[in-house]
Amino acid sequence: MPVSGRERLMAELAVVSRRYMASYALFNQALADHLGLHPTDLQCLNLLTLEGGPVTTGRVAELTGLTTGSATRLVDRLERAGYVVRERDADDRRLVLVATVPERAAEFGRVWDRVGGGWAALFDDLDESELALFIDHMRRTTEFGAREAARLRSGAAGAP
Repeated sequence: MPVSGRERLMAELAVVSRRYMASYALFNQALADHLGLHPTDLQCLNLLTLEGGPVTTGRVAELTGLTTGSATRLVDRLERAGYVVRERDADDRRLVLVATVPERAAEFGRVWDRVGGGWAALFDDLDESELALFIDHMRRTTEFGAREAARLRSGAAGAP
């Protein structure tokens, strides 16, 4: 039976997606090595710079999918590397918040821009509707990945 165009494209998409994820994981490792960080620490720092302000260690655990104990150790490493500080919450002094160090966050942003500077050029030939399609795809992929990571961590049936 002949394979439809959609079936062929879906098979190609499966292969390209796996290569894309592997390529990004290897890029993440190289960037982490460049900064002297663990890959998980690098992505935590990335997520912290997107949070818009200080967060609790519990929020770090939520962002990374780590246990609170592992998240605490991750924050310890980022603090030793000078990327974050712990500070008391101004409204509730019992709470300890994790805040990025502005100078180090800016430095991180500059490194990210330098190594990923050519990334934006990949989209130069796309119109607004095509860019919107990419944005939608990335949002849906991010949500799917978070759900699947949670499922795998929970030991749900069918997890490899």
